[in-house]
Amino acid sequence: MRDPYEVLGVARGASAADVKSAFRKLAKKLHPDANKHDPKAASRFAELNAAYEIVGDADKRKSFDNGEIDAEGKPRFQGFEGFGGGRRGGQHTGAEGFESFSFGPEGFQRAGGGRTTFRGQGGFEDILKDVFSGMGGRGGRASGGFQVNAEDVAPDTGNEVAATLTVTLAEAAKGTKKRVVLPTGKEVDVKVPAGIADGQQIRLRGQGLAGRGGRGGDLLIAVAIAPHPVFTREGVDLRLELPVTLYEAVLGGKVRVPTLGGAVELAIPAGTNAGRTFRLKGKGFPGKDATGDLLATVRVVLPDRPDPEFEELMRKWRDGKPYDPRNGMG
Repeated sequence: MRDPYEVLGVARGASAADVKSAFRKLAKKLHPDANKHDPKAASRFAELNAAYEIVGDADKRKSFDNGEIDAEGKPRFQGFEGFGGGRRGGQHTGAEGFESFSFGPEGFQRAGGGRTTFRGQGGFEDILKDVFSGMGGRGGRASGGFQVNAEDVAPDTGNEVAATLTVTLAEAAKGTKKRVVLPTGKEVDVKVPAGIADGQQIRLRGQGLAGRGGRGGDLLIAVAIAPHPVFTREGVDLRLELPVTLYEAVLGGKVRVPTLGGAVELAIPAGTNAGRTFRLKGKGFPGKDATGDLLATVRVVLPDRPDPEFEELMRKWRDGKPYDPRNGMG
């Protein structure tokens, strides 16, 4: 995977707010629903979510910046300065000459300045096998008294598979179960927990591609919440525009307001102006600690078709009782 900063298009010193803003902008642009005819859209969106999982998390970002994890969030092996032709003390160490190490209860220890020759040119798994060779297999013991078993050398744990899943706002709020078709053609059932956030990832252990050791990697599913025709989200709060008639705004009355759990009645006071917002406690989106609120903003709607009687009434009101709502605005 590419450098997560490069994927998000931000500098390493970018603030958390800038990172979040960049992620949201790219998420809208790269979302598979907005690129239905692009076969690579899902993989790009998954890459974006994986990058944000690292850079958007303060602890993971620090670990990545310190070189402790790679771009996929996997731990990097550190401490073998001589391995792989690395540099030591400003001098380049060739592929044949390495520092000597001993292995005991306290882990790997550098020997007292001696040199040894390492013949293995493989990966870390091969390095460990070469270090532990000749110690007597399962029953063998190193000089420090540490018993070495074959399973102590970790096998290839497989490759991760990324996929995307789009759910409705109601499904995200209540939780749901969905069947997902992976890029490999495999189908899996995914349980989406209630209150999941847009862009959040679900990790299914062992559902990815199998590695050389037979163990499967993980399946990472980026969940996207489809836009709702009525509600918009602000954290755990939901917002909607509430259309009311002119006579409801003037005289007051009870109106039905939709919520994720079904419609409820809201009492509109007489003389309610357009733009006034009513807060319906606990009718928002479920959060970790509590459910958010529903914020309903009044929008006064006039009749669809012209009405001569209504227009005549407005003319009499204008001529007999004029008022200026813009007075004092300059």
